[in-house]
Amino acid sequence: MGHCVFLVLAALFSVTSTQFIPPYTEDCRTEMYPPNGPTFRGAVSWYTVDLDLPPSKRWTALITDKKTDLVNMIQAIKDLAYAFVPSGRLIELVDITLVSVIFPLTFSLNLYYIFLIPFCNLGEVVLFNIFYEVFTVCTSIVAEDNKGNLFHGRNLDFGLFMGWDVKNKSWIISEKLKPLVVNLDFKRNNQTVFKSTNFAGYVGMLTGIKPHIFTLTMNERFSLDGGYIGILEWILGKRDGMWMSFLTRSVLENAHSYEEAKTRLAQTKLLAPAYFILGGNQTGQGCIITRSRLLSIDMLEIDLKLGRWYVLETNYDHWEEPLFLDDRRTPGMKCMNQTTQKNISLKTMYDVLSTKPVLNKLTTYTTLMQVSEGKLESYIRDCPNPCMPW
Repeated sequence: MGHCVFLVLAALFSVTSTQFIPPYTEDCRTEMYPPNGPTFRGAVSWYTVDLDLPPSKRWTALITDKKTDLVNMIQAIKDLAYAFVPSGRLIELVDITLVSVIFPLTFSLNLYYIFLIPFCNLGEVVLFNIFYEVFTVCTSIVAEDNKGNLFHGRNLDFGLFMGWDVKNKSWIISEKLKPLVVNLDFKRNNQTVFKSTNFAGYVGMLTGIKPHIFTLTMNERFSLDGGYIGILEWILGKRDGMWMSFLTRSVLENAHSYEEAKTRLAQTKLLAPAYFILGGNQTGQGCIITRSRLLSIDMLEIDLKLGRWYVLETNYDHWEEPLFLDDRRTPGMKCMNQTTQKNISLKTMYDVLSTKPVLNKLTTYTTLMQVSEGKLESYIRDCPNPCMPW
């Protein structure tokens, strides 16, 4: 794996001007909102998911609209899977073992009915969902202004080391994901239960809001005891952990308060380590929950008395230095500090999330949430050259 990564890095640097080798940064962006210009590809479409309907009828409109893009995405993942395991055993293993045993029943049903339209193999769809558990890198911020309003923003970066397009200087998987970005309004009894920014065909949740109660995003945490280990344990029969993005979906659907959400996110055993970034609806309610697979190992919270009016998480423990090749934290914090607590808003948070390398070639979308208004808005992003590959 290390040799493969070295070759990828060598290829990237061979097509990238040396002046943009990490830790390249730029001055903090301003006046980027409302979204416009070359970093903005488009707003994200909304779909309603009626939780009162059986799974067979919940996803019809979405999957009908996104069928072609989804087929293209799954084919790209299959190509990668075959590149790693040419025999095709990986997809066969997922189709036979993971579908029947690993996925909780409710999510299996959702997967089954999403793809009841016969255009691809269910094992391929499960593989598509698993990829998000182990290949996601992100930036998430929760901030409180000087009036007690809470704002939550995130860039969802996906596709690291998953096919670099030398001609277009872009990640193949990241580009194929952008047409699949959707906003979902989950309703019961015609009332919104929660909202989420998602990829069509993915049944877990990476970004969501329970209006007027809490906001939630999930970032991958790199660890030797990572998602691969948890998935392997599942295959071998140890099945007492939960998929990260299924936990976030369950919390968004079922938790009734910030404190309840925090407890469940901190205490539920997982298949992979993670960062959960949670915002509430009262002053001081914002935190980063650093998780191992078994337990919470740290919780960093907004603390106005200490001058900590925001928390910001990329993919590294906050008490450790980030990898110098991938330091999005330092420029992110620099721009938050320049913005100041007095001036933080959805508008200025978008500026922070639009500053390179917080915005990078892996960024598929930016989501902004304001809990007090129940607001979630999302935008598909581009990072024109010069731009860091991650």
